[in-house]
Amino acid sequence: MPPTTPLPKVPPKEQAEVSSSQLFLYSTTISDVGTVRANNQDSSFAGEHLVAICDGMGGHAGGDTASTIAIRSLAHIERDDNSEDVSAIATMMETSVLAAHDAIVGKARRERKLSGMGTTVTAVALVADYWVIAHIGDSRAYLLRDGELTQITQDHSYVQHLINTGRITEQEAKNHPQRNVVMRVLGDFDIDPHPDVAMLKAHAADRWLLCSDGLCGVLENSTIAEAMTAFADPNECAQHLVSMALKAGSTDNVTAVIADATLALDARAFDLPHQTPLVGGAASNSLEPIADIINEPVSTAPPLRNNGSPAQRAAALTQTTNSSSEDDKAPKVVQPSASRDEADELATPDTGEIPVVQKTDGNISSDPNDPEVAEVIEQKQEAKRKSASKRQHRLRTAVIIAILTVLLIGAGAGYGAYRWSQKQYYVGESGGKVAIYQGVPTNIFGLRLSHEIEHTSISTSDLPQNWRDELHQGIVRDSLDEARSHVQLIRKELKSLEQSSKTSGTAAESGSSKTETSGSTSSSESNSSDTKQNGGQQ
Repeated sequence: MPPTTPLPKVPPKEQAEVSSSQLFLYSTTISDVGTVRANNQDSSFAGEHLVAICDGMGGHAGGDTASTIAIRSLAHIERDDNSEDVSAIATMMETSVLAAHDAIVGKARRERKLSGMGTTVTAVALVADYWVIAHIGDSRAYLLRDGELTQITQDHSYVQHLINTGRITEQEAKNHPQRNVVMRVLGDFDIDPHPDVAMLKAHAADRWLLCSDGLCGVLENSTIAEAMTAFADPNECAQHLVSMALKAGSTDNVTAVIADATLALDARAFDLPHQTPLVGGAASNSLEPIADIINEPVSTAPPLRNNGSPAQRAAALTQTTNSSSEDDKAPKVVQPSASRDEADELATPDTGEIPVVQKTDGNISSDPNDPEVAEVIEQKQEAKRKSASKRQHRLRTAVIIAILTVLLIGAGAGYGAYRWSQKQYYVGESGGKVAIYQGVPTNIFGLRLSHEIEHTSISTSDLPQNWRDELHQGIVRDSLDEARSHVQLIRKELKSLEQSSKTSGTAAESGSSKTETSGSTSSSESNSSDTKQNGGQQ
């Protein structure tokens, strides 16, 4: 977990000053879709105690959802920071960021189209004259104090890592091809979600700028400082900064939050001017959940004014194409559920995974540190676990039933095949003799589908080789009678062959006898001739 800056000890004299003089916050926000993007994935919040900027990522729907969830998770601090316990608020901010992370991951896992969504978070709360800052990602928080601009947060980005390790300069980082790669962020990633948390003593006239990288990625710090010094009115300052970013060629959504610390003798005085919290970007599409969380009216942020620049004209054209009417640009104020018409709107609408709980005392809370809220979260998680367990049980049962069905079908088919095979017969060979079998001449998985029923005296050795080959394969017949007829045919053909062989043998013997007689006669004649010849000589 990133270290939390320890809370400075306040000397007794300074404690007296804190109790007698308080700071209150006046803030505003401007968020614009820009000239390139199809939708605004930034979300922002500007209240009297809390300001925040979240830059979503992860596709057309994912970035919107992630940044909205993060704003809703942090919004309760606008109401819950009245304890003036700075350490408690710091812990609350960290817990709220982690709750947003869990909500984003849970929603992404349930809705596959949102897989890979995430968001940056940069938030500042004013508590008992201290600033509490929570930060993760590459959105930034700048503090203007006594005319000097200081970047309070450090980007959790790859190029910042390269800068820190001395491998590139800050100037080289502006054009680095991987300048948009974020190393730490909330979302559906295997990344440490713990934010950096710090505390800083607040001064009267402190001015904060919280912005997405669509602004700080294109404007130099000197340009930002000049604008923040030149415009006393927070809204004019925010309008000017966003317009300059678009004019400078920003290709991203551009969002700015300006917050001024103002000194008041009593920050809770009756006649102190109060502002309606403003919500900008994607989170402004549904204000009811945030109004219920903080239990007071909230308003959409004012739109960016068209100053006639080419970038502004392009943005206006895009927004006109995507909007149904000019009324969509007018600020909208939404009351909390207690003031809304219950017949028309839900008292506790969907808050993007962060539960809104109506407590036993009648108040509405979404603070995960609240025991009643924590109990509801646990109940929801237990219900989800039971639902998942039931789904797994149903799936397991369905798989078992499917397997049994396949086995039964296979067994039925096998039995049917066996019954059919036992109505078949074939002539084959058994122990060197011709035999008749019931079944078919094959086997399945080692199970022989035939058995011998009749044995004959016909020796296969007496048969021609081609007959023996056929018997080895099995001569299939449709009935026992046909098989017996084929055996008789073999017997008859064998006898015919034997008779033919005997006839051929007798004929061969007769021919041999005649040849011998002829040879004897010829020999006698030869001897007589020889005798005659010898006599004559004598």
